[in-house]
Amino acid sequence: MTHATWRDYLALTKPGVVSLLMVTAIAGMFLATQPAGMVPLAILIPATIGLALAMMASAGINQIMDQKIDAIMQRTKKRPLVTGQLNNKMAVSFVALMGLVSMAILYWLVNPLTALMTLFGLVGYAFIYTLYLKRATPQNIVIGGLAGAIPPLLGWTSVTGELHAYAWLLVLIIFVWTPPHFWALAIARVDEYAKADIPMLPVTHGILHTKKYVLYYTVLLYLCTLLPWLTGMSGLIYLIAALVLNSLFLLYALRLRYHDSRRLAMRTFSYSIVYLFALFTALLVDHYLFFSLTF
Repeated sequence: MTHATWRDYLALTKPGVVSLLMVTAIAGMFLATQPAGMVPLAILIPATIGLALAMMASAGINQIMDQKIDAIMQRTKKRPLVTGQLNNKMAVSFVALMGLVSMAILYWLVNPLTALMTLFGLVGYAFIYTLYLKRATPQNIVIGGLAGAIPPLLGWTSVTGELHAYAWLLVLIIFVWTPPHFWALAIARVDEYAKADIPMLPVTHGILHTKKYVLYYTVLLYLCTLLPWLTGMSGLIYLIAALVLNSLFLLYALRLRYHDSRRLAMRTFSYSIVYLFALFTALLVDHYLFFSLTF
């Protein structure tokens, strides 16, 4: 093993994935302010740090448990545990420290409910999904998607200390977004998943079947993302953004359904990331601009 650097520890935490999840968590914090206002720094700072550390710990546990799989797959074979930049002892110690610090921060400086729900998400993703669901069923990312969908709920509870219906609506959006997001990637990487013996949907049911379900879930996502406007949670600014973003996502899904192109599958996957970031940004812009225009 070569000398480990801070970059190796950072890579263990999947910073790209955590950054996207933290966008939704922080959006949940600001959307919880009624009327629209600033999240108190006494909550914003510890909640951001605590949630980020918990998500990083969860990602680290995932890599510790998936080393053999990561070594087989092209996109993950350069992860620090696979290359030997980190060993298990170093990774486990680092992950355990992040997990304990995150729980302490959330429990003592934010609120116990947020700490409890964060622990649920961490256990759900790092253990239930990674250890069991990922290897047990082609519906792995559907069933296990709830754990990865709760960041906006955690952000909301950080501010309010309650499980509000609007927060669950944000969870629903990410929950429905997850299948077309991951299945597009699975189509592009189907050979790698097959080699690693991971029962992703295109491996077990074929690429054409998966393309159909990417389209079905994209249509369902289109409908679910209209709910914030229909329930009065957001206004016209969000509605326009949601219609544009969903129409583009639907176009990608339709093209993917009728064209045999791994490159198109990867482009659909990449757009889904931009889509989620833009959708939650639109929710925030609408929340504050709509309030200022109304009042």
